Amino acid sequence: MWLLLAFMSAALLGCYDSFKKTALKENAVVPVLFLNTLFSSLIFLPFICLSQCSAAIDGTIFHVASGGWEEHRYILLKSVIVLSSWIFGYFGMKHLPLTIVGPINATRPVMVLVGALLVFGERLNLCQWIGVMLAVVSFLLLSRSGKKEGIDFKHDKWIYFIVLAAVLGAVSGLYDKYIMAPVSEGGVGLDRMMVQSWYNIYQCGLMGLMLLLLWYPHRKKTTPFRWDWSIIFISIFLSAADFMYFYSLSLEGAMISIVSMVRRGSVLVSFLFGAVVFHEKNLRSKFVDLALVLLGMIFLYFGSK
Repeated sequence: MWLLLAFMSAALLGCYDSFKKTALKENAVVPVLFLNTLFSSLIFLPFICLSQCSAAIDGTIFHVASGGWEEHRYILLKSVIVLSSWIFGYFGMKHLPLTIVGPINATRPVMVLVGALLVFGERLNLCQWIGVMLAVVSFLLLSRSGKKEGIDFKHDKWIYFIVLAAVLGAVSGLYDKYIMAPVSEGGVGLDRMMVQSWYNIYQCGLMGLMLLLLWYPHRKKTTPFRWDWSIIFISIFLSAADFMYFYSLSLEGAMISIVSMVRRGSVLVSFLFGAVVFHEKNLRSKFVDLALVLLGMIFLYFGSK
């Protein structure tokens, strides 16, 4: 069940990346990111209110547990990590093709895998290792294909932005496993809905400060903000993808290394979007690389059954 949820999260995450690219085209990054956190917070606010003020959703998967500073400090730290990753990722995605951003983001599972092996002692079987290696090879080939776009990977600051976003994203994935793992397994044991609901609200507050203090006073000197309906879809697809992700991690036997790898299969959705909508280049050579991604996902699936 947890693996199926990871695949569903991957598909939704691909849609999220696609709408994000659309919203950022010739648009100011900070307001777009703020509105994303605002709409995501509004999606989960009713669940928080219902959980605190009534018993309407008690015992359901939408119930948000209550907690004090002891729990919320962990969620606040997660908000800082994720928001830092998003800031670098949003700026990088605005200036790079989706078919370049996707492969770089796809290196996150490799980082998470190393961290999971070192920190959580997770072990993969032969079939899972084959899937991981196929995914790694495909990601490397995709990155090489991206060089044909004429982008200098060593001297382009937006490449470094995406790489840093990927590193922070991997750190966030490992942190998720830690804060939601049961106390008996060395984790904090936080409720998944509590984490997802409140980290969105904390991010909204942090982005609100950035909007008012950093962007608004200098808005006339930077790219102007324009409203785009795709901004709402960013929040909808991200919230749904994260819901599947957190639910997956909360289930018994869930492995963060596999969940993270499967979620990076979202590159398939964003690749198709980049090809059809943005008409990006060198698609033929990248198609073979994407086939390896799919094959890797298949091995991961059967190795985890």
